[in-house]
Amino acid sequence: MLSLELPVWDIVFRTAAIYLTILVGLRFAGKRELGQMTVFDLVVLLLIANAVQNAMVGPDTSLSGGVLAAVVLLVLNALVARLRLRWPALRRAVEGSPTVLVLRGEVITDHLRREGLDQDTLEAALREHGVADLGDVEMAVLEIDGSISVVPVGGTTKHVKRPPLKYLRRQ
Repeated sequence: MLSLELPVWDIVFRTAAIYLTILVGLRFAGKRELGQMTVFDLVVLLLIANAVQNAMVGPDTSLSGGVLAAVVLLVLNALVARLRLRWPALRRAVEGSPTVLVLRGEVITDHLRREGLDQDTLEAALREHGVADLGDVEMAVLEIDGSISVVPVGGTTKHVKRPPLKYLRRQ
């Protein structure tokens, strides 16, 4: 129960490889808030967890192997969290950057498409912010956490003629 069937380095390597693979995969899956997850998203996450469990510990079903894999995951997660604070390039690679969806009442369809959003989803988010018409939106931004921020015309940016260039660059 406590003895490992595989060498420690093998479990550490396997777990680290799976962690990085899942991190990259989820990053490419797009921005989405936990509350916006669909049933399909939940099913995929559960199946991924089940599919990669054996890849992390192989034939090792010992308590020690499971604990070692869990510790490696926690350490890697803490390490990535600290490194992303130190290096902005890593933070952008791991978290992404905000994406402007609407600018001065005009939908940026390329950005919507790239982020996997449709017009209906955008309009629902605008309504949640009390905006009924696209013409009333100065700027709507898909934030890195998956939420959509809306600045109405005449809102807090009324003194700014255009948003900062960093929001208009391709992500």
